[in-house]
Amino acid sequence: MWFSHRRSRMRAQYNEVLLDDIDYAKRVWDRATETQNAVVEDDNGRELIAQTALARQKYLLLFREARIRQVRGRLQASVFDE
Repeated sequence: MWFSHRRSRMRAQYNEVLLDDIDYAKRVWDRATETQNAVVEDDNGRELIAQTALARQKYLLLFREARIRQVRGRLQASVFDE
């Protein structure tokens, strides 16, 4: 009994951390996309595209983890459909 209450409290705490990480990853991805759209040069084009793709993959990884854990809250399901 004691452990199940402790486990659910810890799960809720880790879910909050996961949601915070998802929010941060989304902001990083949005910023990388804006930077890529604003500054597209031949020299920096590949690097910016790679950074944007990496930021997107980090976000999607965290988002998938939240879906597996069935975390409800501040998630934007429309982003995952892209």
